[in-house]
Parts: sequence; C-alpha cells; structure tokens
Amino acid sequence: MSLYRDEAIVLRTHKLGEADRIVTLLTRSHGKVRAVGKGVRRTSSKFGSRLEPFMYVDLQLSTGRNLDIVTQAETLGPFGRRICEDYTLYTAGTVMLETADRLVEAEHEPALQQYWLLVGAVKALAYRDHAPGLVLDSYLLRALAMAGWAPSFTDCARCGATGPHSAFAVASGGAVCRACRPPGAAAPAPETFALLASLLEGDWSVADASAERHRGEGNGLVAAFCQFHLERQLRSLPMVERV
Repeated sequence: MSLYRDEAIVLRTHKLGEADRIVTLLTRSHGKVRAVGKGVRRTSSKFGSRLEPFMYVDLQLSTGRNLDIVTQAETLGPFGRRICEDYTLYTAGTVMLETADRLVEAEHEPALQQYWLLVGAVKALAYRDHAPGLVLDSYLLRALAMAGWAPSFTDCARCGATGPHSAFAVASGGAVCRACRPPGAAAPAPETFALLASLLEGDWSVADASAERHRGEGNGLVAAFCQFHLERQLRSLPMVERV
C-alpha cells in the first residue's frame, strides 16, 4: 500500500463496525476522499477527536482497495469545538459542509478553489469574524460561482441589459430587466441587491453595515438560488431558517 499526505477539512462521518468510522474529507491536493479511521470511536484513540466534522487537519493516509485508511492525523485548525458549542454556528456550518459535499462530486479529483473557500469560510465562522448568516450566504454564492453558477446582481442575467434592475429571478440567474422579468420574480430592495453583490465580491465593509431586514431578504434569495442549481433540497438548510 502506498502512503500519501494531505491537508483536509472533514465534511462528514459514518460509523463502521464497532469502533471504526468512515470519514469524508475535502483535501487540498486529492479532492474529495473517503477514508476509514481505524478504532477512532474508542476512548483510547489517539486522533479520533481530530476526525470530526469541521476539523482542519494534516493527514497521512494509505491507499486501500475501496477506501483509503487514515494512519496519522494532526490538527491544523480546531474549528469543530468552537462551532459545535453554538447552535447558530453549527447549523450554518453544516450547510457549508453539505454544499461542499454536493458540489465536489467526483472523488480524488482536485478541487483546490472549493477547498480553500471552505476552509476560509469555516474559519471565519469559528472565530466569529462576521455574522454567521452573512458568512454562510457569502460562502454559498462564491461556491456556486466557482461551480459555474455565478449570479448577477446588477446587469440583467438574461439579456445583459445594464442595471441596476428591480427584479430577481432564480431560474434566470439573478437580476432581470423589465423585458426579461418572468411571472413570480422577486422584487428585493436595492439595499438587498447591494448586500448580495458585496457578499459575492467579499466586500465586508458593505455587508457588515447592512440592516437586518435586508439580510433576511437576501438569505431567502440565496437559499432559493442554491437549491435550484443544486437540484436537490439541502437537508440542513431548513434548520438555519428556523434559527
């Protein structure tokens, strides 16, 4: 069996047998990897706590026939403990992990941009750099943009007419002009459009200064946009909406 080393963030875990655990990882160099942590559910395990969701770790793995095997694990960022202590952080973070798992479908194919985006977002969430809802919406918008579904918040997403415009259509890709506006399109406030654009671009001075009602309106649009393009319900997202 060959050995390799990589940095990773833990996306999810499943029990295996009496003491083992299957760990799904998003790694820096190998993309998504599913590996077995031998004996990590035992209290005597040396690195069981390092293989929990949200943990940012340096790993050594051996290549297996079906699943790789974790042989060493060192903590790079103890984000799991910080996030799991707060329900609001936990629910927002769970949506991030589920989204990353959905967007990076193929295993062992590098997804470096998605990897660094997730690490940065989880770190910002753990250290409360910004409001959890803003961090989540910024992550979702950027992750979708990297996957090829970048929304427009200024010019018309259908015909390219110069904005700003007053309507938002999820299926059309964002802001739409009067001529392209489909029935049922939302009509967000101009401040909401500005907030969403700042979250996509990473302009935190604008995002942090936004009003709560515009954040709530933006959150609904981001959730609808995300689930439309992922084509499946995010199981963890309704938990955030009830917070």
